[in-house]
Amino acid sequence: MALKLIQRFPLLGQFGILRYPPVGPVLPSRLLRTRSEGQSSCVGYVFTSSSSKKLHSDYGIRNLTTIVKEPSFFASSSVGLHKDSSPRFRLTRLHQPTDAENQAFQQRLTNCSSSRQVFKLLRSVEIMSDTMAAEALHRVADLEQEGASLKDPTVLENDTIRALCFQLEQDSGWLTDAGIVSTLLAGTRLFLDPWSTLMVRLVSESQERLDRGQMSVRQLCNLGQAMLAIGGSSCVMLEQVMKQIQKQKPADWSLEDLIAAYMLMQGGVGQDGKYHHLLNAMHTHAMKVTYCMDPSAVSGLLGALVSLNQMQAIPLVISLCKQSVRHVPHFTDDELTAVLGALMHFGHSDHYFVEAMERYVPRMAFTSHPETVTKVMQFFGRRNILSETVVDAIAESFVYRADDYSTSQVTRQIMALGKLGYLPPNAGDVFRKVETILRTRLSHFQPRTLLNLLHSCTLVERFPVNFVPKVFNNFFLQELQEQSTGLDKIAMAQLTQLYMTLKLECPNYKGPRLHPNYWVKSFLTSGRSLETPVDVQLYNSVTNGLVDLLGARSYFGSKVLTPYCYTLDVEIKLDEEGYVLPASHNDDVHKRIALCIDGQKRFATNKRQLLGKEAIKQRHLRLLGYEVVQVPYYEFEQLRTKSSAMEYLHQKVFPHTYRMSW
Repeated sequence: MALKLIQRFPLLGQFGILRYPPVGPVLPSRLLRTRSEGQSSCVGYVFTSSSSKKLHSDYGIRNLTTIVKEPSFFASSSVGLHKDSSPRFRLTRLHQPTDAENQAFQQRLTNCSSSRQVFKLLRSVEIMSDTMAAEALHRVADLEQEGASLKDPTVLENDTIRALCFQLEQDSGWLTDAGIVSTLLAGTRLFLDPWSTLMVRLVSESQERLDRGQMSVRQLCNLGQAMLAIGGSSCVMLEQVMKQIQKQKPADWSLEDLIAAYMLMQGGVGQDGKYHHLLNAMHTHAMKVTYCMDPSAVSGLLGALVSLNQMQAIPLVISLCKQSVRHVPHFTDDELTAVLGALMHFGHSDHYFVEAMERYVPRMAFTSHPETVTKVMQFFGRRNILSETVVDAIAESFVYRADDYSTSQVTRQIMALGKLGYLPPNAGDVFRKVETILRTRLSHFQPRTLLNLLHSCTLVERFPVNFVPKVFNNFFLQELQEQSTGLDKIAMAQLTQLYMTLKLECPNYKGPRLHPNYWVKSFLTSGRSLETPVDVQLYNSVTNGLVDLLGARSYFGSKVLTPYCYTLDVEIKLDEEGYVLPASHNDDVHKRIALCIDGQKRFATNKRQLLGKEAIKQRHLRLLGYEVVQVPYYEFEQLRTKSSAMEYLHQKVFPHTYRMSW
């Protein structure tokens, strides 16, 4: 069977077979099976003390090592199983745990907050099924996993886990299909060496069960995740798993099967457009069962959709968002973080979801994980939702908790304030805290993060004069260029606007200048921009009204790029006596009127408040000598006739002039 395994699973050779050879004989699985036909295949373990009768098979010396493999496996200490090890677990088929005992074990396992507590629980359980044993290993992985390694690799040296793993190895032939694949998956999560005796036996037995073609969808998904961790997406055994899954009809799957399939796809199987027909069928079925998903299922499914970049699944995202409304108070921090990240990724927000967040955030702002609180601010900033309830609560907590925030978390929260153009009631305390953080942790900020923070401050008229010299320093600019993001157009635009802000709004600033090599000519660029493009439909309606008012199209300029990087939606020039000049006329211009045609995208989605980048633009234009006239969508769209539009524009542009016949 070992030879068969290597032939069918050639990629295992890439994972250290020369450095980590199997540490014991790999017995054919038929030699491990001793049950007679007709006997139950369900397995139970009875805990025995160290003074009880020894196991029939000699422990010998077995090692469960972890292997150096990026990103799936990481080196840690070995697990030795010795003849006199204790405690011990024995296989029995006489007494199986009842459903009540199984549920009680699961509850106690969930309540364990450390691996030591898990081991104590295992030593206290008299009867344990193979799936219960696997769940215990998964719980240890939950508690100890940290990136691509274990927080405390010595946890694998504990006598209890060594004895349990040894018994699972010896009795692999007795394990149920669910127990086999769950134990194998737990082994990958604990970063065990795939060539250790336990793992080889589990893979060998799993291959034999897979060949029978009788595994359930959930078992196939667990096996697929294990094979993905061991052999990658090109693993032969994984391909066999996917063929069997594709033969199933997602419409017949249980909710648990569906979630397991999404987790497998998210792990790497469904990347690059693979299995898109299966995914589409899964989306269709998911739409029908969204109503019964719990918080874990909702957040997990949304996270999978993000990882798979399923932009065509927007109806499913909307359905999941509606279901999220019920679960907002019940999400864990990690789950809520995943939900908010997904909604930002797909560009969706729901009125009822926002209301649920407004009820919940004041209770969690002081206690939730810093990343979760930051994600909440990001969500409202990214979706342009100005909720005073949410923002004020987080701003209040910021003053007390900011010292525990990372520089990235501090920056993202202030960026949300800048994006919304909103100052909370305790703005003075907030920005004093920001100044303290900058003063004490300035060297901790990545160049791009620092630029984002300082630029966001200026959007809400908070001017970081004391820290700008570092940004305009040649060494900083060089670091900014060398970052992976590079010195792109948006970074150069931020630098330019930051410098312009200091020159216009801080006339006493005498610090270093920004070298002209870093200036941009326009703040309006494709994609992310420091200006919002004008709404075309609203623009056409306003300019038609201007033609009626002024008498000709030549009397105003459209989308005019100024020498100050800003683009004017409409520019009207007046001479010294107040008469309108042709747009092409550049001499004897006494006044310039900048008409800002502000569509919905220039405001918060739920308030009539300009976003930060539009507010700073109009503020700067006034300081540069323009007379700024704002034409907001919510006023102009109420005008139903040509005459009312013309009269409205006359009052806006020439409020002190009687109507003249042009």
